[in-house]
Amino acid sequence: MTHSPITGRRGLIVATAAGLAMPSILRAQGGWPDKPIRLIVPWPPGGSTDLVARIFQPRLAEVLGRPVIVENRGGASGSIGAGEAARAAPDGYTWMLAYDTEATNQTVMRLNYKALEAFAPVCLVATGPLALVAHQSTPYHSYEDVVAAAKRAPDTINYATSGVGGLAHVATTLLQQRGDYRIVHVPYRGGGPATQDAVAGHVPLFMSNVVVISQHIKSGVLRPLGVTTRTATRHVPGAKSFAEQGVADFEAPTWWMLMGRAGTPEPILARMSAAIRQVVQEAEVRQKIEEQGADVVGSDPEGARRFLSAEIDKWAGVIRAADIRADG
Repeated sequence: MTHSPITGRRGLIVATAAGLAMPSILRAQGGWPDKPIRLIVPWPPGGSTDLVARIFQPRLAEVLGRPVIVENRGGASGSIGAGEAARAAPDGYTWMLAYDTEATNQTVMRLNYKALEAFAPVCLVATGPLALVAHQSTPYHSYEDVVAAAKRAPDTINYATSGVGGLAHVATTLLQQRGDYRIVHVPYRGGGPATQDAVAGHVPLFMSNVVVISQHIKSGVLRPLGVTTRTATRHVPGAKSFAEQGVADFEAPTWWMLMGRAGTPEPILARMSAAIRQVVQEAEVRQKIEEQGADVVGSDPEGARRFLSAEIDKWAGVIRAADIRADG
């Protein structure tokens, strides 16, 4: 394939600029970090990604010896913040705590980046269950109740998630396909806003990670009907998994992953990997994360990359079969 002179010149300019930038990046490695570090959370305050980030943020700053500043960049199921992180310089001063939507967005959206090319996965911080919960005022006391009601009156029962095309949406779509029933998706701009309406009873059902709803499950305001782990989980006592309720082999764990910009010098990636793995494995940080309803993993970069690649592939088929689009 031939390239136009304009394309050729543009490529030369980009290559030249990259070449000029590399010496400054290489010089910076020895002293990294020598200024505050930016941690993009591509979701609004109050959601699970924000909560997990703020649990490990103070200790990560201590280990690295520089401030770690959380910046919430919510919107479009995490893609606005992720797009900003994908445009950042690969100098080790911008990182992102990605949520599970980073995998599903690769199929449901027309993005100007590919996650496995734009980012360097550093650490799978934690995984956890999604839970389908009902407000205490509803007549739904079991998952079977929801299925029966939805079959009697299709498209009349609303359920909330943190956004179009996220894992909660895709997983609930698969449950409907497998159970042959239909309920109505009500997407929000993040877990925080969705939780507020679920707790207030404005939406009867909510599919969410447990981190943002655990206290409301414990208080009895939200009633758990099923979890997306392969078996029952200690984070939602008394709730069976959907697999245990007859949806054979169903599994859809939620997750949080620290990512850097692709092209960041390897010594910097290695240092951040060591730092975040140390921090999340420390007893106090681990306990705080797990008290919220997640399980700390603390993987190495290669494990994180393999996990992300598998998640993208796993959910692409479900998304295409259901024709789920988040950008029209």
